[in-house]
Formats: sequence, C-alpha cells, structure tokens
Amino acid sequence: MTFDWQYIVDVLPHYKTALWLTLKLATIGIAFAIIVGMICSIIQYFKVKVLSQIVQVYLEVARNTPLLIQLFFLYYGLPKIGITLSGELCGIIGLTFLGGSYMAEAFRAGMEAVTKSQIETGKAIGLSNLQLMRYVIIPQAFSYSVPGFGANCIFLLKETSVFSGIAILELTNTTKNLMGIFYKTNEALLMLVVGYLIILLPLTLFLTWLERRVRHAEFGN
Repeated sequence: MTFDWQYIVDVLPHYKTALWLTLKLATIGIAFAIIVGMICSIIQYFKVKVLSQIVQVYLEVARNTPLLIQLFFLYYGLPKIGITLSGELCGIIGLTFLGGSYMAEAFRAGMEAVTKSQIETGKAIGLSNLQLMRYVIIPQAFSYSVPGFGANCIFLLKETSVFSGIAILELTNTTKNLMGIFYKTNEALLMLVVGYLIILLPLTLFLTWLERRVRHAEFGN
C-alpha cells in the first residue's frame, strides 16, 4: 500500500486547527491546575481547619477517578440537572480538576523541602505566616517543584487525547473522524504523532532547560 502524501497536504488545515485547539485547552487547563494546586498545598501545609479536610477529599476524588469519567459527568451528567456546559469548558474544568490534585502534591513536596531552620529564623525576625510564605517558602518551594510541575504538564497535555470522548475536535478526535471518512489510517496516525510531537517536544526541551537553570541558581552546578 502506497503512502498518500497528497492526502496529508489536503487534511493539513484540519490538523492545524485541531493542534491549536489542543494547545489552547491544555494551556488554560494547566494554568488553572497550577493555581488550584498551589492553593491546596498551602491549605494543607498550614493545616487550615475544615478547609484541609475538604482539600484532602478533593485530592482523593481527583486522583482516583479517570479524566474521561470526570468529563462524562460534566458533559453528559450535569445537563440532567439543568446545567449545560460546552465541550471546551468541560475539557478545561476536567483538566483543572485532575491536574490541580497532581500539582498540589508536587508543590507540597517542594514546600516540605524547605528546611525548618529557615522557617524558624523567619519567625524569629518577626515574619508573619503570610510573609514567610511570600519571601521564604514559595520561592524555594517553586524551584524544588519544577521537575514535578514539568512532568505533570506533559502528563496533562497527553490527557487531552481523551477529550474526543466529549466530541471536542482536538488532535485525537480529528484523526478518528478523518480515518472514518477517508480510511487513510497510516497517514492519519502519522499526522497525529507529528501533532503531539510539535507540542510536546519543545515543551520537554524547555522544561529540561528550566530545571537546569533553577538547579544552577540554587546549587551552582
């Protein structure tokens, strides 16, 4: 069977649109996931009454349910009680919900890596908890968390492939549709792989560079 390069040229606009949609949803979802994760980790770190228990329940639910099931609940379940959300909004919420739990764990580990002596020193010079968080804990915790954040970003980007379950025309769903119409399986799958490489390879290289810069700034090597 010959490889149809003309087909690839013809469907390239579809993949371009799907790639930008995938990148947009992933970027927004990951950004919100980082914010949610940092808030949850701070609440847990300071053991805020009631809120810490709520956060723990959220983390357990988010980590122990597949993203596809969460998306089904948002897209197909909520309309049963009168709440209708667009597919793209469901994708962002689902990615934020799942990603926030993983980002919380990464940032919590970074916060716990800050030595007790630095925190005690900060308290000794009169810093409040808010000042300790702003000037001592968060800057160092973020540097410690870069590897975890990076791994989670790559994981969440890959998870966008399940958006096809709620009819979002991202890369995977576009590939499935084109395969069903033209039966060009090899060509469509090649474009799918190339599409994810275009997104993930630069991100991986950037995160590797960022991790090295952060490590050099902290340890000097």
